[in-house]
Amino acid sequence: MIFLKTIREKVVFFPREKFFLLTKNILLVSSFAFLTALGAKIKIEIGLVPFTFQTFFVLASGVFLGAKKGALSQMLYIFLGLIGFPYFARGGGFSYLFSPTFGYLLGFVISSFLAGFLTEKRKNYFLLFLSLLLANFSLYLFGLPWLSFFLQDFKKAILLGFLPFWLSDTLKVILLWLILINKNFLRKVAKNLLKNV
Repeated sequence: MIFLKTIREKVVFFPREKFFLLTKNILLVSSFAFLTALGAKIKIEIGLVPFTFQTFFVLASGVFLGAKKGALSQMLYIFLGLIGFPYFARGGGFSYLFSPTFGYLLGFVISSFLAGFLTEKRKNYFLLFLSLLLANFSLYLFGLPWLSFFLQDFKKAILLGFLPFWLSDTLKVILLWLILINKNFLRKVAKNLLKNV
């Protein structure tokens, strides 16, 4: 008994608050990694680069988790896809590193980080929209050069990997922007729905 008491006195326990915070962060980061994977399956095959709903969740991860945790969620998403989970638009596995579209996935990390960094404490609706737009199109800084390496033609990369998507990307940005500027209204609706359940 004396031995056990001594052990209890000397062992430094992990604070409960930190444990709950760590668990919460892990769940949130994992959730957005899985949401991005879900967005990959909402797709339309239109050629070399498919249309997907991923970028909506990429931006949302940065906005709702913050720059660092948002970027971390996208790193987790890429990691899970590379080790074999079929989370990418066309499957998964290490061979995806040699896919013409892998550059876009790398761009997800920067896009999520910028979405969180640029929109933090941003109250002006117009600047919020511009911040989301900039964060969204930053992923092309990785996607287009990577694609052009495989095509050996940067103009063709723009033709196949940017022009078909700029409008749909803008619409996804508008959707997220509308959610953000009306989040207080949405909270009230959610509370009323929960009361009636």
